[in-house]
Amino acid sequence: MTHYDLLLIGTGSGNMFLDKRFAGLKTAIAEEWHFGGTCLNVGCIPTKMFVYPATVAEQAAQAARYNLSPTQPQIDWSGLQDRIFSRVDAIESGGREYRSSDRQPNVTVVPEHVHFTGQKSVRTASGEDITADRIVIAAGAHPFIPTIAGLDATRVDTEDYPVFTSNTIMRRPTQPERLVIIGSGVIAMEFAHVFAAFGTEVTVLARGPRLLGDIDEEAAEEFTRIFESTHSVLRGAVASRLDLADDEVTLTLEPSGRLGEVELPETITADAVLIATGRVPNTAELDVAAAGFDVADDQRLSVDEHQRVLTDGEPVPGVFALGDICSPHQLKHVANHEADIVGRNLAADVAAGEPGAAEQADLATVNHHGVPGAVFTSPQVAYLGMSEQEAKDAGHEVTVKVQKFSDVAYGWAMADDPGIVKIIADRHSRLLLGAHIVGHEASMLIQPLIQAMAFGQRTDEVATGQYWIHPALPEVIENGLLGLEFAD
Repeated sequence: MTHYDLLLIGTGSGNMFLDKRFAGLKTAIAEEWHFGGTCLNVGCIPTKMFVYPATVAEQAAQAARYNLSPTQPQIDWSGLQDRIFSRVDAIESGGREYRSSDRQPNVTVVPEHVHFTGQKSVRTASGEDITADRIVIAAGAHPFIPTIAGLDATRVDTEDYPVFTSNTIMRRPTQPERLVIIGSGVIAMEFAHVFAAFGTEVTVLARGPRLLGDIDEEAAEEFTRIFESTHSVLRGAVASRLDLADDEVTLTLEPSGRLGEVELPETITADAVLIATGRVPNTAELDVAAAGFDVADDQRLSVDEHQRVLTDGEPVPGVFALGDICSPHQLKHVANHEADIVGRNLAADVAAGEPGAAEQADLATVNHHGVPGAVFTSPQVAYLGMSEQEAKDAGHEVTVKVQKFSDVAYGWAMADDPGIVKIIADRHSRLLLGAHIVGHEASMLIQPLIQAMAFGQRTDEVATGQYWIHPALPEVIENGLLGLEFAD
């Protein structure tokens, strides 16, 4: 049995806080997969490196809207992969080499899966027992695989099996000619955009009445309307069976029951299937039950406002968690914030002597207020704070303004591209409660609203207290703010 001062499980955002503050600790880093976690290897970064050229290709194909001669660019699939993964893989290997090298003499990398055997003990896949005074759990999440007759879940993401998740679809040796995507959330919509723009025949299977059904209903309806105008979507559909024959995948379809009566083809055939039905925290894989840690109904590890892991509702001394394994938001920028909180609180815990001895006043508190997010699809979607219904349910008397992109001059320049900004504020305090954008560069446009919410700025002051460049697209934000109606 080997004992450490600190054990870190996972090297995504969890690898960020381990700096000179902890140089004197004997530390183990357990990582069975890739250094850098989901974001670097299979998530945010490589997907956006696919999304950008896909958007360029889509714009070229739709050039006639702007009185230009359209062309359909030909994708160099292997060249694109080389450009993306040569950079990603170099960062991954560099991170691993740094933690494993003589530059980190007090750090030991354990390149194996570990699972808990007790509150402060784990066992590696090869049978080594490790204990630690303090533990940080940052082991992330994995794709959820639904139960479908004929689908061998053990073969998903393996060679010669044409069913993929976001973990592997980007490294497929060849671009599929026909792709069925099961799911209608963030991951599904981004990959639907990528492959359709590159010329793949894409069909999306959506269980519900709207795509991106977790965002504000009006924004989701607007996105669904625009997306369906250029993409093949079967709403109210589920795959009940999967069959393989002659290098093809055939899915048998059934109504989901969430959209009433729907007309669906009996089957649909493709070269590949992408399962994009969400991600599940890796609590079961770590066997956190053996440690007695609390787990929420959605399988997230339970933590308090200081990111301390809980057992029976009480913090476990010296045990922290961050990122997708515990966070209510599976977003990289949230995981980074939580990593900062863990780093500060772990440093306070170490300085206090015994695990758990830090004074409450010395601990930093996580801030999940006004968490923004974006979907890099076509059109882009960005969201912040509450939906209109959530704001009403929370007891606010709301004022809402929906502003069209085509209402401002830059929208005219884009040939009246579709898109909306929906702003939700409290009628009395005039504070921003939520914002939802569907349209060109939504992920960038939403930033002034993120700032307004973060700093408690009144929406009328944001609208009138600064310059808005004319005729830039942010005028759609300005006009939306000016359109809010207040109680007094």
